[in-house]
Amino acid sequence: MKNLELNQRRALATPRGVGVMCDFYADRAENATLWDVEGRAYTDFAAGIAVLNTGHRHPRVMQAVARQLERFTHTAYQVVPYESYVSLAERINALVPIDGLNKTALFTTGAEAVENAVKIARAHTGRPGVIAFSGAFHGRTLLGMALTGKVAPYKVGFGPFPSDIYHAPFPSELHGVSSAQALQALQALFKTDIDPRRVAAIIIEPVQGEGGFQAAPADFMLGLRAVCDQHGIVLIADEIQTGFGRTGKLFAMSHYAVQPDLITMAKSLAGGMPLSAVCGRAEIMDAALPGGLGGTYAGNPLAVAAAHAVIDTLAEEGLCERAAELGNQLKDYLLAARKRCPAIAEVRGLGSMVAAEFYDPATGQPSAEHAKRVQQRALEAGLLLLTCGTYGNVIRFLYPLTIPQAQFDAALLVLTQALAE
Repeated sequence: MKNLELNQRRALATPRGVGVMCDFYADRAENATLWDVEGRAYTDFAAGIAVLNTGHRHPRVMQAVARQLERFTHTAYQVVPYESYVSLAERINALVPIDGLNKTALFTTGAEAVENAVKIARAHTGRPGVIAFSGAFHGRTLLGMALTGKVAPYKVGFGPFPSDIYHAPFPSELHGVSSAQALQALQALFKTDIDPRRVAAIIIEPVQGEGGFQAAPADFMLGLRAVCDQHGIVLIADEIQTGFGRTGKLFAMSHYAVQPDLITMAKSLAGGMPLSAVCGRAEIMDAALPGGLGGTYAGNPLAVAAAHAVIDTLAEEGLCERAAELGNQLKDYLLAARKRCPAIAEVRGLGSMVAAEFYDPATGQPSAEHAKRVQQRALEAGLLLLTCGTYGNVIRFLYPLTIPQAQFDAALLVLTQALAE
């Protein structure tokens, strides 16, 4: 089977709206390496868009899924429940950086988790409004798109969107928005667009994913918590991309001095199996009536088994510490490379959620072209990278936290050549 043949079949069989980055097709994968159908190996610094913090086919995850396959694959938890769902909820309740009594509901996708978090916040407050931020990404459902703070390609042609959704600027020093200015804009929103007494929730990614790996400044998060406390607004931390070790802590909110009321999670929760969750304060989580939450595949038993194995692996292999170590190595490398590559405008990141943002040195403007060129050169040399950012000018690095050091070092050599070219 050849990649060219598969590309021809894909063009005939699937719609163009499902964008595909690579022109090759996966055949097998192991830890941080992926092989295509023609046998070529790639070092995977995309990890299924931050899904594989524990790598491709981690043995512990594979064994857990295989054991569950021998028992049952589906009952619909709302019809016939199972202990593994309950015990996973107990583990998540204990792990999230939210004090007090917590409760967890399991779902399937990140967008589902976000939608249900908003439902829960609305049920708890009796209010309709939700505020998100510029550059945010919260999913591809209608509500997810409405919350997302980036038009192309996510929103083009898909409106109208749900009402009572508002956006405030996300602080970014590089883009000229300070924490004080972002908080002032939020207050202005209360004056011009929605009464804060009508706002159910403010949802924020502690580190924006598609938005370019921008971390919320500590003073901004303090201010946001104060606003929510003042007006009785539920603070939702979208940790779908940041969760489960990526930032050097199990959850990115652990980097801050404040706590959210609800946390959404997915991606690396189950090591490649589809699973998401909403966890938060029990009095808020209990607001929805029985039957108001759930889904046919929500909390699938195979994915739940995988999640138990992922949590075990993160602890036993010290992957949060490994994320911090690798992230420091990468940031040091990129800062050194910046001296030779003036197009790198900024290097940033928490733990192993690291990014490089590119500007055109001649114009001083964001340059998606520079980022794409580096991405393409790296891909030709067998290194898989992803771009992101409001302007598409950011390269993000999402290697598995289990990557061998020698492979990590070799990838940086490939990156050196890609930046030089």
